[in-house]
Amino acid sequence: MKFTLRQLTYFKALTEHRNFGRAAEVCNVSQPALSVQIRALEEVMGGMLVERRARDVVLTGMGRQVLAQAEEVLAAAGRLDRLSRDEGGGRSLSLGVIPTLAPYLLPGVLGALRAGDLSLTVQVREARTERLLAALGAGGLDAVILALPTGIRGLVEQPLFEDRFLLAGSRTRLARMDAAGQVLRPTDLQPSQLLLLEDGHCLTDQALEVCGMDRNSGSINMGASSLATLSQLVAAGFGLTLMPELAAAAEQASAPDLALRRFPAPEPARRIGLVRRESTPEEEWFGQLGQMIRGVGEGLISAFRNENGPAQGGPDGSDTGDGDQAAADLAASAR
Repeated sequence: MKFTLRQLTYFKALTEHRNFGRAAEVCNVSQPALSVQIRALEEVMGGMLVERRARDVVLTGMGRQVLAQAEEVLAAAGRLDRLSRDEGGGRSLSLGVIPTLAPYLLPGVLGALRAGDLSLTVQVREARTERLLAALGAGGLDAVILALPTGIRGLVEQPLFEDRFLLAGSRTRLARMDAAGQVLRPTDLQPSQLLLLEDGHCLTDQALEVCGMDRNSGSINMGASSLATLSQLVAAGFGLTLMPELAAAAEQASAPDLALRRFPAPEPARRIGLVRRESTPEEEWFGQLGQMIRGVGEGLISAFRNENGPAQGGPDGSDTGDGDQAAADLAASAR
């Protein structure tokens, strides 16, 4: 075997981030080191795997074929690594999470897992829903945190909590709407007003659905790559968007000019859940992990509501506190 797992890992990171600098940062190596390994892989394969452009890269035909095989090899290597760790006396958990949840849930979730058992090895993969479900189906992940339902057979879905959507805009824009007495429902929004994440994010699909629109509804701007970018653009006055309540506090802290308003009841929402393969042996870890994630998520939402007022026509989300106990139970079952 002339190629290495390191080369495949770097190549996969490059295809996901489409930039040598960002891929090198994710892999925790210098950009020249990553570039050398990519070129070495191209030499082994006998041709270019990516077209190098000024600010990004594009897969070649050979690159697409190599990527498909690389993902299978890396998934298998990950399973072998987890097996060796589990047999060695510790337990590993490979967890996937979508980008519109990861920055907000992961600090609390990983902290709770670490507090429960220092020997538990946790591997996290952040990616869009389609990639995570493919990795879960191939055995590269043990469980995934995402928005339900998945609509895929062969998965066990555990609903965790409801994440309501808020109207987000600049302080000036929403104050002007308040002064005019405007009470907007999602379906009242015009396509030209909406600013959304780029196509492929499940949050974009959910926002379009609750607004009663599709991708062909006028001039919807779907260009933001992350919620953080979207928040900054909206705070600067470039349109309106739907902000998940889970992310509200963090995004307001980083974008002081971002203003939020609740929609009239019934408020639109997404349902956050945990999924695993149906073929995975039934064990306590899945339910305990779900309970812990629920505690973290509901805690964040409750804290936001305590500062900004309860939800409209529904519970105030103050029922939390299960996270720490669930983490301890999960760690105990993993020993």
